[in-house]
Amino acid sequence: MLAAAVLLCLTAVGPSQAVADWKPLAPGVELRFLAAKTPSPVGDSRIVVVRVDPASWKLELAGRSLTGEPEGRTAREWAKDKGFSVAINAGMFATDHKTHLGYLEHQGRVLSRRVKSYQSLAAFDAHDPKNHPPFRIFDLDAQGVSLPAIRQGYASLVQNLRLVKRPGTNRWDQQDDKWSEAALGEDREGKILFVFCRSPFSMHDLNQELLSAGIGLVAAQHLEGGPEAQLYVKLGAFELEVCGSYETFFREDDGNAAAWPIPNVLGVRRRVD
Repeated sequence: MLAAAVLLCLTAVGPSQAVADWKPLAPGVELRFLAAKTPSPVGDSRIVVVRVDPASWKLELAGRSLTGEPEGRTAREWAKDKGFSVAINAGMFATDHKTHLGYLEHQGRVLSRRVKSYQSLAAFDAHDPKNHPPFRIFDLDAQGVSLPAIRQGYASLVQNLRLVKRPGTNRWDQQDDKWSEAALGEDREGKILFVFCRSPFSMHDLNQELLSAGIGLVAAQHLEGGPEAQLYVKLGAFELEVCGSYETFFREDDGNAAAWPIPNVLGVRRRVD
């Protein structure tokens, strides 16, 4: 097990904390720090990946879209309130700071009917767990795949911009814009990958880093960028809170020192038989 540690938004991951391989935090939850092969000119270029076995841990949505409460919270605050061991942004949101941009459904309750051109749809809460994996990222432009068909198999769906198309194709064109990133991925074993990188990269370059890192990534979607991107983990004595800063044309610096309130998160809790 890793030694107890608390990493806040501006804390760099020092040599003693660098994790070159998967380290268990709890049965079914592992942590890895990746060092970018082509570093960003800003920050430490470390990529945090938390790998979660959805057979042992239940993925859930929490946030203002469900509760209607007037204010957002940080991922850390949402996690502590909802009992999540890991929490990350659920996706981009509208100017009302509540409504998810893209289709959003949780346990059969439709929270956003906005079906965007985004080609990535994460699905969980299978209606028939014996015949459907507990977690899956679908490509909506794949043959035979559609939103209505996915709804027949799953009660919870989150649509976001696609980063990586199954079975591991970088789908983001190169561009000058770059930002801190929070992303959701799936590996070849069907495990959930929570990805966070504070150092700014273009999404094309970040995808390449992830695909060449040996983590088995087969599909991924963008959740949030810039200072609103964040990830929180609390398991036993280990606690990690990281947040973004840099975003082209919005905040082009590495100075953000605190997680911002966000309306909705994805989190995991241990399954109870």
